[in-house]
Amino acid sequence: MVVSKRVLFICTANYYRSRFAEALFNFHADKRNLGWTAQSRGLATYLVNEDLSRCTAHALHERGIDLAHTSRAGSQLTEVDLENSDLLIALEEKEHRPLIDQLFPSWVDKIRYWNVPDMKDLPPEEALPMVEALTMDLVYSIDHPGN
Repeated sequence: MVVSKRVLFICTANYYRSRFAEALFNFHADKRNLGWTAQSRGLATYLVNEDLSRCTAHALHERGIDLAHTSRAGSQLTEVDLENSDLLIALEEKEHRPLIDQLFPSWVDKIRYWNVPDMKDLPPEEALPMVEALTMDLVYSIDHPGN
């Protein structure tokens, strides 16, 4: 399957929510031969020194999703990432819109915003199922356009 389109998941540190969405999307897009791939990037990757949240790794393991479906940690968002993506999704509007407006003001209204709070505001056992539901809705909408 030739990959022709890319979704970019944007979060703060590229460590937790965006990496989970990326791995879920890639796993399910591969299974369905969608011709899409996902990447994830962070707006402030300097905030975390770990590769991947233990919560994210555990949730992926529980779902039988190999870590090969997510990219390396700490990938800082660049203008090139934005330009080379077909769909841009930030994981929480309240948290990410101000950062995007500061760093990439011409892109702020070109991004789809979800509303999945970070760990400090919502525990992973609630947040990750929200990310999963939104990601699966996205996969379904790509697999079944017009529905």
